[in-house]
Amino acid sequence: MEITVGVGAGARHLGVDRVVDLGPLHPSAHGAYRLRLTVRDDAVITAAEPLVGHLHRGAEKLFEVRDYRQVLTLANRHDWLAAFCNELAVALAVERMTGMDVPARAQTLRAVLCELNRIMAHLVFLAPLTGPAAARGREAVQAVLEEASGGRIHFMFNRIGGLREDVPAGWTDRVRAALSTVDTGEVPGGLAGIGVLSRESALAYGVTGPIGRASGVDFDLRRDDPLPGYRGLDVTPVVRAEGDALARVRCLVDEVRQSVRLVERCLDVLPGGPVNVRLPKAIKAPEGSVYTRVEAPLGTSGVHLASRGEKTPWRLKLRTPSFNNVQALSALLPGTAVDDLPAVLGSFAVVVGDIDK
Repeated sequence: MEITVGVGAGARHLGVDRVVDLGPLHPSAHGAYRLRLTVRDDAVITAAEPLVGHLHRGAEKLFEVRDYRQVLTLANRHDWLAAFCNELAVALAVERMTGMDVPARAQTLRAVLCELNRIMAHLVFLAPLTGPAAARGREAVQAVLEEASGGRIHFMFNRIGGLREDVPAGWTDRVRAALSTVDTGEVPGGLAGIGVLSRESALAYGVTGPIGRASGVDFDLRRDDPLPGYRGLDVTPVVRAEGDALARVRCLVDEVRQSVRLVERCLDVLPGGPVNVRLPKAIKAPEGSVYTRVEAPLGTSGVHLASRGEKTPWRLKLRTPSFNNVQALSALLPGTAVDDLPAVLGSFAVVVGDIDK
């Protein structure tokens, strides 16, 4: 629409707002999604609408025709940067419904592997912003995850009742060595004051994880609803109040450093013993329902499992962090200059497979 400021001879014509479709993108956005932007003549965004649904994955319906061992394989993949945490959320749901007692060593190793997964994921998003040091640290952490699980991306290391197998001999020493090389790089300038997401908007959209904590949302399941492996670690969430691009990047940087410390503390108290329990040939969750959640790298990853006592779930609903988080772009982008858009989007971490579930 045309915009005119003032009346009579002093009126100024500001031109016509333009609607620009950004995307659907794939290589730089961890999946295909579109942003429909309304841009003024002075190259400032006045409205933004994230448009998702290009993948049409249908994972939640696929869960319903697979047994619980097969479900773990699919759950692994909806956020391919948080594969271990995704597996864990589903395994926890079945374990709680069946009353399984997971061995202490498996519980502690799950915390170790979740934090290694968090470091790896955060460094993927930081590398384009902070430089090659972050990429080198990610490679070191990914190498020890691969050594333990056999997979670089899709780890498939959780099992209902624990882990697939124990970690290799000497692995904990190699983890410590890898952590000593982790470097987040230098936070770039020019991020302060752009792409601001208020605390009120973050709460309204259900934004969690480092994006929410960068806007003052003091919520972290590792403290507020800890899994057994996290109890006693005294996790203090990294929270900032500014809500801008700089705050989001600094939250990622500080959380990487925090995760390094948490892994080292877990390794210091790692107990011996088995890492899994003997399972029946067919796992059947009793009739009923349960909700479990974990603190994944990008926020709260939840699973609502409803069972009719069969070996396949009657319903398995995912609460994925990126699905909520990406909606906040409609509140965050208005007022952003087009020149600042790459930096703002770079600070806003989402994985599109986690949206199109």
